[in-house]
Amino acid sequence: QVKLVESGGGLVQAGGSLRLSCAASGGTFSSNAMGWFRQAPGKEREFVASINWRGSSTYIADAVKGRFTISRDNAKNTVYLQMNSLKPEDTAVYYCALTRYTDATVTGYSYWGQGTQVTVSS
Repeated sequence: QVKLVESGGGLVQAGGSLRLSCAASGGTFSSNAMGWFRQAPGKEREFVASINWRGSSTYIADAVKGRFTISRDNAKNTVYLQMNSLKPEDTAVYYCALTRYTDATVTGYSYWGQGTQVTVSS
């Protein structure tokens, strides 16, 4: 059974940084793109970033472009989300997910982690 476990969330002041990690187990993930999504209270879940299977191509949402970076280490079955210059509007539960596609994408995600809370204070 595929399992995704996020870590690294927490409370940070505006302008600060956090790095989220997502460890995958229960299968082979080096052939799949992976992504990060977030959901703020009262809002729908939104796409944040995706990375292709090799880690050579990424797709970043406009709302976080220039501030967030996604990367992966296939040897460790782990994907990362480096978040810099955080803003209060970045406050949300962040989820990592696995898609059936190989290229960075906003669709096709069928496996999800349990989420990690990120809170940015003003």
